[in-house]
Amino acid sequence: QGQLVETGGGSVQAGGSLRLSCVASGYTLERICMAWFRQGAGKEREGIAAICGRGGNTFYSDSVKGRFTISRDQTQTIMYLQVNGLKPEDTATYFCAADLRAGTALESHGYKDWGQGTQVTVSS
Repeated sequence: QGQLVETGGGSVQAGGSLRLSCVASGYTLERICMAWFRQGAGKEREGIAAICGRGGNTFYSDSVKGRFTISRDQTQTIMYLQVNGLKPEDTATYFCAADLRAGTALESHGYKDWGQGTQVTVSS
C-alpha cells in the first residue's frame, strides 16, 4: 500500500508562484502514472497534470497548460508541480494521486491512491 503526502500550498497574490510536492512512499514512480488534481469550493475535482511511465510522458489540462509544470524525482520518489502565473480561479485544494488502474491520466476515477491535499489560495 502506497502513501502520498502533499506539501507546498499557501496563500499568494495573483501572478505568484508555488512549488507543490508529493512525497510518494511504496511506489516505483517510473512504473506508474501519477497526477495532480484540484478541487475548488463547490466545484468538481479536476485533473490538471499527470506524468506517466519510464518515459515520463506528461499531460496537462487546457486550464493550466503553459503555466504549470509537473515533474518527478525518482531517486527521492517525489512528484512536483511548479505553479506559475497564479490566478484567483486557481484557488483550490490540490491533491496528488498515484497508480492509474483505469481510464485516462487526467480522470480521477482510475487512480488507486490519494493524498490528503494542500490548499492553494490566490488573491487578486
